[in-house]
Amino acid sequence: MTEKYEIDSVDRQILNELMQNARAPFIEIARKLIVSGGTIHQRVDKMKAAGIIEGSTLRLNLKKLGFDVTVFLGVHLKSTKDMPEVIEKLNTFPEVVEAHFTTGNYALLLKINTSSISDYHQFLVDKLQSIESVQATESFISLDQPISKEVAILSPS
Repeated sequence: MTEKYEIDSVDRQILNELMQNARAPFIEIARKLIVSGGTIHQRVDKMKAAGIIEGSTLRLNLKKLGFDVTVFLGVHLKSTKDMPEVIEKLNTFPEVVEAHFTTGNYALLLKINTSSISDYHQFLVDKLQSIESVQATESFISLDQPISKEVAILSPS
């Protein structure tokens, strides 16, 4: 159950600290913010209950794990009414790590990770193009990712 919760400047500082290191001990965050460890624990619990914090993540270096190719893929569908079926099918493909409904030229924008260009080609031919509702695609191969960060939780102006 989510509850209404208005974040304040301390909450924003807590969120910024946790985005830097989700495993940081609450007492360490408390020392930085000059508050008690109990305050951090209580506020994190409230933000979890309100749905502001949804779990914690681990950031992986995909290249070191052998995933050398990242592709952004624009997808045109024959009909937007097929979207739920397409999303369900895409969700079964491990190569698809993100899917976004978009405005503009594409019904969907996908983020795909594969080990090689040939693996990406195989994904296109054997998996994506097997979805009957997919009309056309356009691939954008990422050459580099010079910026990767979480959104800064700034105080409102």
